[in-house]
Amino acid sequence: MRYPDGGGLTAAGRARRESVRLQAAQMYEQDVSPVQVAHRLRVSTKSVYQWRRRWRAGGEAALASKGPGGAVCRLNTRQLGRLRAALDGGPAAWGWDQDQRWTLARAATLIARLFHVRYTLRGTSYLLHRLGYRPQVPIHRAAERDEKAIAAWRTGTWVKLRG
Repeated sequence: MRYPDGGGLTAAGRARRESVRLQAAQMYEQDVSPVQVAHRLRVSTKSVYQWRRRWRAGGEAALASKGPGGAVCRLNTRQLGRLRAALDGGPAAWGWDQDQRWTLARAATLIARLFHVRYTLRGTSYLLHRLGYRPQVPIHRAAERDEKAIAAWRTGTWVKLRG
């Protein structure tokens, strides 16, 4: 199951699970059997045995949450802001003037140009999703489109043609 912070538990979920592990540690100190710990905390015995092994090796600190899982982003917040501004400028500003679409390949090339960091297409997709970009099929309109001329044509010529 995927959660909003990128594929793991939310901060509240991590805190809740950590409190369960710390309750288990208190029971270990009272020599409660692992089966009883599992029953009281409503968790699997396998988890309890793993927690007990970690608790024996490192104490309660070994049962603390390690934070959200997954890979760490290779771009810092300042670089992410710079990337967002570059993407908002459009592909034509970066030499892709054939059409006004950001493809994953173009975005990955832009990231490599700006920050000298290589992303795979899938990694680029994850990064863009985290920034709030979603796959879209753009309306095919010319970059040179003149809205005023179109409005004038609709009010003048089109009305005459319709009768």
